[in-house]
Amino acid sequence: MRKQLRTGFEYIERGFDAAFTPQWNPLLQLGALGWFFYWIVVVTGIYLYIFFDTGIFDAYDSVERLTHEQWYIGGVMRSLHRYASDAMIIVVFLHVLREFVMDRFRGKRWFAWVTGVALLWLIYASGISGYWMVWDKLAQYVAVGTAEWFDALGIFGKPISRDFLNESTLSSRFFTLLIFIHIAAPLLLLFGMWIHIQRQTKPKVNPPIGLAAGTFAMLLAVSFLSPAVSQGRANLDEVPATIGIDWFYLFIYPLRDHYSSMMLWGFIIGGTILMGVLPWLPPAKKKQVAEVNLENCNGCGRCVSDCPTSAVDLAPRTDGLNYEQQAVVNPNVCTSCGICMGACPTATPFRRTGNASAGIELPDHTLEQLKSRVLEQAEKLTGPGTMLVFTCDGGPDVTFLENRSDAAVISLPCIGMLPPPFMDYIISRRYASGILFAACREIDCHYRLGMRWTDQRINRTRDPYLRNRTPRDRIKTCRCGITETKRLAAEAEEFRKHLLELDLAQQAKPVTEEKGFADG
Repeated sequence: MRKQLRTGFEYIERGFDAAFTPQWNPLLQLGALGWFFYWIVVVTGIYLYIFFDTGIFDAYDSVERLTHEQWYIGGVMRSLHRYASDAMIIVVFLHVLREFVMDRFRGKRWFAWVTGVALLWLIYASGISGYWMVWDKLAQYVAVGTAEWFDALGIFGKPISRDFLNESTLSSRFFTLLIFIHIAAPLLLLFGMWIHIQRQTKPKVNPPIGLAAGTFAMLLAVSFLSPAVSQGRANLDEVPATIGIDWFYLFIYPLRDHYSSMMLWGFIIGGTILMGVLPWLPPAKKKQVAEVNLENCNGCGRCVSDCPTSAVDLAPRTDGLNYEQQAVVNPNVCTSCGICMGACPTATPFRRTGNASAGIELPDHTLEQLKSRVLEQAEKLTGPGTMLVFTCDGGPDVTFLENRSDAAVISLPCIGMLPPPFMDYIISRRYASGILFAACREIDCHYRLGMRWTDQRINRTRDPYLRNRTPRDRIKTCRCGITETKRLAAEAEEFRKHLLELDLAQQAKPVTEEKGFADG
């Protein structure tokens, strides 16, 4: 089921790629859009609060004055507040669903997932309390329904639904409490969102300016075309005949007409618990975390800056070598992506004695094992125009490249794991004519930063750099999803022809003119 959902997501995302470009694709910026909508809600909420009055009658009247007497500002601000809240619910829901279908919630990623589940409660608490404050017929419906739900739990000394029996039972202090709840919930939400991203390096909290401007313009247009309005003053002496429901926030309330309150509580609490334990159901294969080899670690800190989950840090030296610091791995955070090995300056295959070893590496994907795999796969290649294809756990399907004489596939946890010296090693020693990276979709790396760091290393904008002598035209990157096998096959064939032309041209040159292809 999850595979089908992932396929569906990718087809939709490819359509958005074509319409907006990958950098502006909203489905690839869901987390950042959630932050953007949150700030719109906060700014507009502050404006609305300035003109809000507490009291049974004052609350409704103040909102009406704001909406109709200040329609050019107040009405628009109210509408923006409403629609940005709905938009936040949509992007958060899609964000949760997408992380699930992309299998980005297991293992050490449990922290972001579990904190995200807690954030859902805070988002709904903020939104539902906001509907109460308007105190129209919809607010009356929500207030009475919520009170009856909580009464079913039996946790209060007396039923709180008694406060909503008629107009005489409701006090103005109710709205004072509502304001406190409606302010406290977003503040807790902000704190929770900050905690949510703490285990990420360079988290996306701001969408691209163009995407932000476009979504804001859309919200503004909807606010003018379909402004948010109240549904008539609340009257506890009467039962509202008809009301309009905001299905994004209030979808569960109509279910009270068909199911008991305890059944709904069982659904809500059970669903929350199920989502909370999903990272451990079923148990995923345990991966080995990165380990530091102090003999090769000089405490340079490149692994620290490149780790996508901040799992690596520097600590005072413990082995007596003439370096001030050493790398230290937090096993509770490490996702076993191997990007740290790709960042290590000692991760080189050009050693003439002893086994290849990096300052930091994965025990089940060591530098020596990588070297052995490269040599093993290179032996299968024959003729000119050959290529070694590196793919990753979240990358496209490359099975069509297997069992060929001109291509060999090496799978890595993340392409960012491949150190630049290996690219030089493969090409300079002619183990293959070129290197093809079959990577995750653009700006959608399974480990967030792996392909970005690889690109920067190849382009010599991030250390460790690819050596100048390594010809860049023998390295190609193709970012594809699982639904883009045909495009990958076409680009691979085009690259193979390009390598063949380079090899034939190289063979036609005198030996003394061969530059950049020398032995390391």
